[in-house]
Amino acid sequence: MRQLVPNETESPTPLDLARADFRKAEGWPWVMVNFVISVDGATTIAGGSTDLGDDEDMALFQALRAVPDVILVGASTVIIEDYGPVTLDDERRTWRTEQGMDPVPKLAIVSGTLSLSVDQRVFSDSDNKPIVITGPDANPRPLALLGDAADVLILPETSPEAILDRLSADVVLLEGGPSITGQFVVAGLVDELNVTIAPVLVGGDSPDLLGGAAPRPPYGMQLERVVQGERMLFLRYLKA
Repeated sequence: MRQLVPNETESPTPLDLARADFRKAEGWPWVMVNFVISVDGATTIAGGSTDLGDDEDMALFQALRAVPDVILVGASTVIIEDYGPVTLDDERRTWRTEQGMDPVPKLAIVSGTLSLSVDQRVFSDSDNKPIVITGPDANPRPLALLGDAADVLILPETSPEAILDRLSADVVLLEGGPSITGQFVVAGLVDELNVTIAPVLVGGDSPDLLGGAAPRPPYGMQLERVVQGERMLFLRYLKA
């Protein structure tokens, strides 16, 4: 990997970059977003994002996961991507502990309809239970079936503001999908956008990064870093 912006140099590792970046928001947690997209802006191939990425993109994905207090994701993404419990290697766990953080970030899943099953992999680690965030209209049957597999938060509403207000976090990593990302952008709450651009054209009806949301006025961001991989282009933007 080679860094092209802000200066051209042999790039540090993705983990070194992620750990060194400054992050501090006022009044709310700092919200990071991480996405891989095609050249034409598609976020999925055949419904999922796995086929868009490669080993370098996965290295960045794992590096960014070392940074936040909470990883936030929508239930549809958990189901489509077959999420498991959050795991980090010894280097990342040690670094987090040295910073006074928990060894692994907490995973929080937003599910307004509670379309989750207790049999899914994400609930398979009883020592690292996810948080399930839902609203007042949650179906009581799946809520009861979750039992002790998750820590459930029932909020008056599942707006971005309400979610951040209840999360005990300085930094939140939002991993999608596009619908929840669009809501956070419209609310003006995204501080950092990490985009991996895959050198493919997908077409079709794949959702874009914001799931069709249209912030007004358009959401201003400033390009902070460009790193070139063997195939991929890695961009980091900050809120302007």
